Amino acid sequence: MKAFLTNSATLKNFAYSLLLALALCACEKPVPLPEVANSVELTQPVENANASVEQAFSEKQSDVQVRGKGVVVKLLADDKNGSQHQKFLVKINARQTLLFAHNIDLAARVPLQVGDEVTFSGEYVYNPKGGVVHWTHRDPRGHHVAGWLAVHGNKYQ
Repeated sequence: MKAFLTNSATLKNFAYSLLLALALCACEKPVPLPEVANSVELTQPVENANASVEQAFSEKQSDVQVRGKGVVVKLLADDKNGSQHQKFLVKINARQTLLFAHNIDLAARVPLQVGDEVTFSGEYVYNPKGGVVHWTHRDPRGHHVAGWLAVHGNKYQ
């Protein structure tokens, strides 16, 4: 290093290079920082997967297409009256549990166990206990939005 700094030509080249680098850095436009104090995103969750279900429940709406996710808390006996439906309960938050009625005459049975996380799309029907989700499959007539259930990386409809 000492030999490098004693050569005046090398020292001048180093000084010019340093000045040039500093000048180039000074010419760049500053990047504005976000205003943290007024940022709503920092205080709210990035995504509420169950927002459509929670809104339908709070507004007592029915026949609303919803999406969400939750944890299976109870497996129920199949409903065998008319079209057969696989029935189970899914907890989506601390206050709300949904009853699912998945038509197994039109779609495959979903292999579920208590504790499984399930993601879903279907039609919500309000009731004071939390609501029912059905149409978690394709409509063979094409008159209804196709719903689905997903568990363990597999989608059922």
